[in-house]
Amino acid sequence: MTVVVKKLTPEGYAQWDKYVVQFDNASIYHQSRWISVISEALKQNCIFLYAENSAGNICGVFPLVELKSLAFGRFMVSMPYFNYGGILSDNEEIRDVLLQEATAMGEAHNIDYLQIRETDDSLIDRFVTKTDKVNMILQLPESAEALGKSIGSKRRSQVKRPQRENVRVEFGGVNLLDDFYHVFCINMRDLGTPVYSRSFFLSILQSFQEEAQLCVVYWDDKPVSTGFLIRHKDQMEIPWASTLRYANRISINMYLYWEILSWSIEQGCKSFDFGRSTIDAGTYKFKKQWGAQPQQCYWYNWVPEGKELPNLSPSNSKFDLAIKIWQKLPLWLTKVIGPKLVRNLP
Repeated sequence: MTVVVKKLTPEGYAQWDKYVVQFDNASIYHQSRWISVISEALKQNCIFLYAENSAGNICGVFPLVELKSLAFGRFMVSMPYFNYGGILSDNEEIRDVLLQEATAMGEAHNIDYLQIRETDDSLIDRFVTKTDKVNMILQLPESAEALGKSIGSKRRSQVKRPQRENVRVEFGGVNLLDDFYHVFCINMRDLGTPVYSRSFFLSILQSFQEEAQLCVVYWDDKPVSTGFLIRHKDQMEIPWASTLRYANRISINMYLYWEILSWSIEQGCKSFDFGRSTIDAGTYKFKKQWGAQPQQCYWYNWVPEGKELPNLSPSNSKFDLAIKIWQKLPLWLTKVIGPKLVRNLP
């Protein structure tokens, strides 16, 4: 059967999504709605490739985004900004056709590397593979009561500590965006990390109205802790979470996650994705205490001959000075500069 690789256009969005939904290992980040989110809010070039057979049917998909900057070079990622992506196809032969087309495109565009974010080791012998990250997944119990028993008395007391203060929690959408973004921007500045634009989060909330939610914890009616939630099938994911430092003294972060996990159980979710971490790092240990288990990330990298895979990790010592400077910038300036930088960090 003849297979032709094409670039997705708006006329094919429905057929693309119909194909994607049949795969158990498909993520929400394989959906075509991300094209408008990323291209409009982040101004990046989305190259969603698909294989079409002689009958005119899709038999494989490969969502890619091209990023380029003077500082970090030019590269393609499936998918940037998130932990999941990669190829979905009827078989390995079609997968290889899509890979060949993508690498040929990379050669033509003179990219520095192509990265594929997967959760299986099927390509480990073919590409430079990074395995330093894991996704932390918690299988949710049937009730919040069962969750409380599973975390032990010490953590239950940490959850109860903020309840003695004037705290409250709200779940919502665009109506909570300003409060979410306020906390998020302060926390990212304090960490020395550039912040996404408000319009990026707004676009996600508008494009994924049924799947995306915000959670905000208020202390004395001021937002102090928050999470951005995205649901896919029966799994809830938290791609972004932030807490103001001064609120840590009453364990507000524990309270945030307790409320989010309890709410996820109420929504009928069976699992919770805490996001990626480095083994034994602080965030890893925090997620582990809730009972989350590591799921290995396989980030495959195709690097053209004569080029090297760059190290864009915040732990790279080359970024130490930049992080220290960023932490001292006024908040308003980080909101102006940050979105222009972070859009080029995959």
